[in-house]
Amino acid sequence: MEVQMEENVSELMQVLSLETVDGPAPGGETHCFKAWNQKKPGGRLFGGQVLAQCVAATSQTMSEDRFIHSIHGYFLRAGRDDTDLFLGVENLRDGGSFSTRRVQAYQNGVPIFSAIASFQTEQDGLEHSNAFPDDIPGPEELQDLNEILGETNNALIKNWIARRPFDIRPVDPELYTGFSGAKTSHTRYWLRAIAPLSTDRVINAATAAYASDYSLLESILRRHGLSWSDPRLRMASLDHAMWWHRPINLNEWHLIDYRSPAAEGGRGLGMGSIFTHSGDLVASVAQQGMVRVKESQ
Repeated sequence: MEVQMEENVSELMQVLSLETVDGPAPGGETHCFKAWNQKKPGGRLFGGQVLAQCVAATSQTMSEDRFIHSIHGYFLRAGRDDTDLFLGVENLRDGGSFSTRRVQAYQNGVPIFSAIASFQTEQDGLEHSNAFPDDIPGPEELQDLNEILGETNNALIKNWIARRPFDIRPVDPELYTGFSGAKTSHTRYWLRAIAPLSTDRVINAATAAYASDYSLLESILRRHGLSWSDPRLRMASLDHAMWWHRPINLNEWHLIDYRSPAAEGGRGLGMGSIFTHSGDLVASVAQQGMVRVKESQ
């Protein structure tokens, strides 16, 4: 088991290790990188993989004193794990305190994801943040997701969960095998790296982006009494935004607190906060997705 955990984190590091490519990117951007695709059930690229690689790619074009504080992107097309993935980064602006980069991920010469990221030097300023939610049990009081789903016969679910590079401990009932619990628009779980992870700030920022895409839309399902295994369900990410407020160290426990304020027109919005175990808000995220329940034939 320990070897498997280390392999899962090593695979994540391979995701974030980009190869610099000579010449312009497919869209004409100055910086071009080739990225490694993580194999997933069904052959479809995990959006968090592409998002994390865009964080890593844009960070490689920055000076060492500037760190990412936000990214806003759109998923344009579904990606495939058997097709070469290239990342093109364009320098939009380098100011006195802030830098801006545009990044696009390409397969077969067409963009599948497009985003703009912003970076800033370390500065002092006003500080406040939302409070840590009340009445949340600690991770030591909860079961790991692997333990909860250990008896499932669904090969896709077992593969997806077993290869995650994180120890995930749900506060609310899991929604992989069926719906249980209250119909609430909240999903919360504890998360940390399942094996030692580099403390490098860029790696942890990109890893947090990777993890942020796991369950942002799950609060929509919970609100309507649905589970991921419902055969009528059709879901796809449309856009994703993330803001880093403080440095993150995912070797330590973090509470992922997601909620859905609205769903309409076949779309649903998920928003959330990422807190340290001690209660500091380190990141905020938001994602809108297509959420449709296909009528039975």
